[in-house]
Amino acid sequence: MFLFCATWRTPMQLLFVIDPLDSFRIYKDTTYVMMRAAQQRGHQVAVCTQPALYWQKGGRVSAQVEWIALLDVDPAAYARGEMAPWWQLLRREERALADFDAVLMRKDPPFDNEFFYTTHLLGQAEREGAKVFNRAAALRDHPEKLDILEFAQFIGPTLVTRDPQRIRDFHAEHGDVILKPLDGMGGMGIFRVGPDGLNLGSIIEMLNDHGRNSVMVQRYIPAIKEGDKRILLIDGEVVPHALARIPQGNEIRGNMAVGGKAVAQPLSARDREIAAHIGPILAERGLLLVGLDVIGDYVTEINVTSPTGFQEIANQTGFDVAAMFIDAVQRRQPHW
Repeated sequence: MFLFCATWRTPMQLLFVIDPLDSFRIYKDTTYVMMRAAQQRGHQVAVCTQPALYWQKGGRVSAQVEWIALLDVDPAAYARGEMAPWWQLLRREERALADFDAVLMRKDPPFDNEFFYTTHLLGQAEREGAKVFNRAAALRDHPEKLDILEFAQFIGPTLVTRDPQRIRDFHAEHGDVILKPLDGMGGMGIFRVGPDGLNLGSIIEMLNDHGRNSVMVQRYIPAIKEGDKRILLIDGEVVPHALARIPQGNEIRGNMAVGGKAVAQPLSARDREIAAHIGPILAERGLLLVGLDVIGDYVTEINVTSPTGFQEIANQTGFDVAAMFIDAVQRRQPHW
């Protein structure tokens, strides 16, 4: 049985650039509920992966796409291991990206060379008339670790450097610090070094590789014990609930990828202050969906590649984040 609800306006044709469908964990995947919300409104859903994209002289940026219908299944059953088909292939075709009403770039990190090249293909598709979210140039211009530098008034003491001695000096000044690689994801490669400096040298050697790699160092924020909050911005507007990723056991990282407990909570006054300033700026640059990571009163990262958290917030609060997102996509279309 298809998951479908008719719409009263012209249906959109949406292309999602994604990881393979069989890798989805639909009980928690944000792209899945985006597609589901779109189909419930009568919009048509097509998908492709990065390797399917191509350009050839004389033509436009195109892809081998698959049109799919989402089936009426219980995502929670997947969490219990009760696997069943959740999508049905309708047809395949070659199609130019500019012929879709919107192209939604939902390929998960890492932001590697192939991701970089894909943004250039998407940029060419935009020149041909495609509407891409998040916008290709904005994905390149907003690296998720370094983007906080533009909004320094909202961050704690932070250092970005390739100089091992500057890292040591920063630790000597602040005593308790977090070190992270600039290309990490999901909490990978993050280390805490306390006042005793234990293992600081070996961590610098591993992350910095004798001055070859830049490292971000931030003063440790004790409020991490209360959660690393993900605040979602959709077309500049803030989702009214944050998702606090709370570290478990002796872990210092709250990322869900490393076992953090996700707890939805109302936004604080500080959360709203941060969102009200940053949201409109990034939306103006073509970033339709942004995830701010906030610990205590400080922004620590700005996520733009494939922000998540829709399902956790919806399941715990009843607020339909995916519907808010599709509303934003519809507002960007001339016939809506």
